[in-house]
Amino acid sequence: MSDDSRSTRPSLFGRIRPDLSPWRTSRDFRLLWGSGCVSSFGSFLTYVAVPLQVKDLTGSYLAVGLIGAVELLPLIFFGLWGGALADALDRRKLVLASEAGLGLLSALLLVNALLPHPVLWPIYLVAALVAAVDGLQRPALDTLVPRIVEHDQMTAAFALISLYRSTSSVLGPALAGFVVAFAGVQTAYALDVATFAVSLLLLARLSAVPPPSGASRPSVAAIVAGVKYAWSRPELLGTYVVDIVAMFFAFPVAIFPFLADDLHAHWALGLLYGASAVGALLVSATSGWASGVHRHGRMVVLAALGWGAAMALAGLVGNLWLVLFFLAVAGGADMISGMGRSTIWNQSIPDELRGRLAGVELLSYSVGPQLGQVRAGGMAGTVGVRGSIWMGGLACVAGVLGLAAVLPKLLAYDSRTDPHAAAVRAQRERTAEATEVAPAA
Repeated sequence: MSDDSRSTRPSLFGRIRPDLSPWRTSRDFRLLWGSGCVSSFGSFLTYVAVPLQVKDLTGSYLAVGLIGAVELLPLIFFGLWGGALADALDRRKLVLASEAGLGLLSALLLVNALLPHPVLWPIYLVAALVAAVDGLQRPALDTLVPRIVEHDQMTAAFALISLYRSTSSVLGPALAGFVVAFAGVQTAYALDVATFAVSLLLLARLSAVPPPSGASRPSVAAIVAGVKYAWSRPELLGTYVVDIVAMFFAFPVAIFPFLADDLHAHWALGLLYGASAVGALLVSATSGWASGVHRHGRMVVLAALGWGAAMALAGLVGNLWLVLFFLAVAGGADMISGMGRSTIWNQSIPDELRGRLAGVELLSYSVGPQLGQVRAGGMAGTVGVRGSIWMGGLACVAGVLGLAAVLPKLLAYDSRTDPHAAAVRAQRERTAEATEVAPAA
């Protein structure tokens, strides 16, 4: 082998370190990343505090699982409507307004927690409203990325976003467990409110992101058109359905407070919440290899199988440290699946439909976990906490294998040859050329 060929081959570090090109090339991506980092960290404090507060108020498996149930319908309706709005409005303004709303709702949780006797029903009401506002925001937030980074940087951008989400998932729950134990849920909610204020300051500096030319007005007909487009592409349907099945059967987060009791490790609740995020963080921090993957459908399926298998093992073992290890493995697999799904979506969906399809995507990666919380809580009451976890993991593996058998186009997806990805790439090139010519004219 010649010295030249050795010099052009990437080093091991070069293959695993994150691809930082979106950071280097896009100021707006840096602002978006910073805002998400801050608000995500705070939101995970509330994510842990809410089920723990419900558990303390009720002592009921079902009451904790119902948090997911009350979030479901608002998420479905407002997620689809938020997608239509993202295609018709300035996405920056939509993200800003909804971020302010989420901050206000966190403040309401704080007010309720500060009462001498906190009330249960406002927690459910705020949970439903948070789901509604999040449904309005997430499509606009997700569709900002394809507008502010290059087409071939989509996987790298998702990996960098996942890096802060994973980091906050590790530190947020761990800190929340400590804060709640020593300072109460009130402090966790207060910290969340503070992070929203910082996030808003960063988002306010984003450049305007006007709707695509010829954008459809938000309407039921526009939403239906987006759903029809998704239905016409089996590989897109595959990414949605695989994730829903994986999360429905193997997302037992709602019963982690009871799992901590079963393992005689109440002190480890924050670790249980953060373990899967540790695995996701490790994958994000070593994600340089993902930019070279082109068969993203296979990536999604294999990772979903790994998620289910790891969750099954987490439920079967009785040692705390082994449980944490398998939860971390599951989190790493889920991160790989997420990178594959996000790349398919952002590289192959036309910009004029991107918001509405982001609404469909929101349902796919949110409805599954919401239903999964209900399943985990209800099943735990029948077969026990650990039984609910390992049986769900095995059901996930069986379900994903079945879907892979009936969705050959998902397995065949290749970003190098897919006609939809090629069309979106050409569309972006034409837009860039027109932008360059316009100032000169």
